[in-house]
Amino acid sequence: MKPRELLRGLAACVLAGAAALASAQTKPAAPGTSKAIFAGGCFWCVEADFDKIDGVLSTTSGYIGGKVANPTYEDVAAKRTGHAEAVEIVFDPRKVTYEKLVDYFWRTIDPTTKDRQFCDSGSPYRTGIVVLDGEQLRIAQASKAKLEKSKPFKEPVVTEITMATTFYPAEDYHQDYYKKNPLRYAYYRNGCGRDARLKELWGDHAGKL
Repeated sequence: MKPRELLRGLAACVLAGAAALASAQTKPAAPGTSKAIFAGGCFWCVEADFDKIDGVLSTTSGYIGGKVANPTYEDVAAKRTGHAEAVEIVFDPRKVTYEKLVDYFWRTIDPTTKDRQFCDSGSPYRTGIVVLDGEQLRIAQASKAKLEKSKPFKEPVVTEITMATTFYPAEDYHQDYYKKNPLRYAYYRNGCGRDARLKELWGDHAGKL
């Protein structure tokens, strides 16, 4: 059994009956802040990676890009809704720019695999930069073009750049999972080989701003 499947079963037992949060339209950021949305496979890992960055104010795990309203984790994981796991990030643009977050995002994922990240396979684990406006689209496209010229690996970059649709926060037990369940999270991340693969792809730049 894969580490993620084992943890999924444990979570289901411990948290059986937990209701999904109400859906929320992707809303503009509060004054003085900005938002970014990234799909990088397991949203537990994306949260953990971005929470390290000075200027990131909050991270919320959720689902985006599907055709079903109010998706549940079980339906998304079973590929019944078309959503990807994603994280909505609120940040202070005076401390960290959107461009820097995009550049950092590349070095926290494997951008060479379609519908898969590390040990998790299927469309819910596709990678993507989900842009909120024309300026973010311009920055994301320029960053991807720059990466294609400078990448330290031979494979093409298949990560998508898409316009944002409705972002649905995931169930409460997924939020800050790495903080609430540090041992289970470490077991999953190590077992999935995420950091080892990032090191292969990015060398000393893996997971660095």
